Amino acid sequence: MSTTHRTGRLAATAAAAALGVTALAGCGSSDDQAFDGPKGSGSKTVTLVSHDSFNASEEVLKEFTKETGYTVKVLKSGDAGVALNQEILTKGSPRGDVFFGVDNTLLSRALDSGLFTPYEAKGLDRVAEATRLDAEHRVTPVDTGDICVNYDKKYFADKKLAPPSTFADLAKPAYKDLLVTENAATSSPGLGFLLGTVAAYGEKGYQDYWKKLEKNGVKVVDGWEEAYNEEFSGSAGGKKAKADRPLVVSYASSPPVEVLYAKQPPAEAPTGVATGTCFRQIEFAGLLDGAKNEAGGKALLDFLISKKFQEDMPLNMFVNPVVEDAELPEVFTKFGATVEKPTTVAPDSIAKNREQWVQSWSSLVVK
Repeated sequence: MSTTHRTGRLAATAAAAALGVTALAGCGSSDDQAFDGPKGSGSKTVTLVSHDSFNASEEVLKEFTKETGYTVKVLKSGDAGVALNQEILTKGSPRGDVFFGVDNTLLSRALDSGLFTPYEAKGLDRVAEATRLDAEHRVTPVDTGDICVNYDKKYFADKKLAPPSTFADLAKPAYKDLLVTENAATSSPGLGFLLGTVAAYGEKGYQDYWKKLEKNGVKVVDGWEEAYNEEFSGSAGGKKAKADRPLVVSYASSPPVEVLYAKQPPAEAPTGVATGTCFRQIEFAGLLDGAKNEAGGKALLDFLISKKFQEDMPLNMFVNPVVEDAELPEVFTKFGATVEKPTTVAPDSIAKNREQWVQSWSSLVVK
């Protein structure tokens, strides 16, 4: 279902801010990456299978090699939904040892397929309890992110119009023809935004809400790259494309990237976040059933929730750590949005209703 993944934040939001080209949505390079360890460690390779947007500093992965003797190979396999489906098809004979990138919107699919071998990672007690969704430890929480509507500050200042702050605001006449979102059937941000509306309005009310959005001129495109880089007037890419939609479904971490990768970093982010429209994503990693290097896979899972790796993530994948003592970089704390009460949907409810919700949504808004 999900063909556009949220974690292309570096490969995408970063590039979007700097160049207006690649996608936050996880459509980056599919080339494998190898981080070489000490001489002779090639026989001790641990393979991490992931969506295209996984990124970590070479320095930190070499530290893992130094500590464990294992060399990390990253096998990028497309965006999140595609990568997960590939692993399900090769269940029992996996292409690697650890899979990273399944989130709470698709978690049930991975768990129901028996994709992972249970393992309780060392240091799990330091991970925020709210992110530990699997009591059997088949997956380990690695990061969180918030899908939220972003707005173009200049547009709203010029129009002397307050930007929206809630789901309800988006359906008001003042915001007619301003919002672009991603297809919930083909995009992870789009799916997350749909789930946010289900959480806000309930299983009976979300369809009426989307009818209002449809009448209010919401535009639906296939994925994040098109929405953010081509349709959203507030992004660096959107400015180059002369985009005309000042509202877009993106991430709470998008504004810091617009600052960090600007040619001349501005005093404040050119985009803001409607914090009353946010859906919390949690991303997991797990030891693949049939992994050839099970010991190396377990060591890598331990490392993914180490403070060293957790503090490396924000500026590489533009996600938030799950380890409670990990610190965020200043660009996050200064320019990012704090989402105090994101919407969530229980994993078992997502598992039971996801396909139906998406089908109903598609019948309402996809023409």
